Amino acid sequence: MLGGSVVIGVRVPRWVKEELERLGIDYAREVREYLLRRVREERARRLMREIDDLMRSIGRVRGNLSAESIREDRDGGWSG
Repeated sequence: MLGGSVVIGVRVPRWVKEELERLGIDYAREVREYLLRRVREERARRLMREIDDLMRSIGRVRGNLSAESIREDRDGGWSG
């Protein structure tokens, strides 16, 4: 893992830990994978919200921007 690692303690009822062990579930791996997945999901959710906010602040583009740009290029209107 990048940047090293730390230990996070989680308190669960004794019977849960015993049942996880009895069933052969690698609970440390399960918790680690879950937390990594949640971080990715939350980052994506927040990024989508930022994109939505940005799109709302920009507003709607009027007309056919692609066609107008091609027409300008063809007519020599752009001197890029």
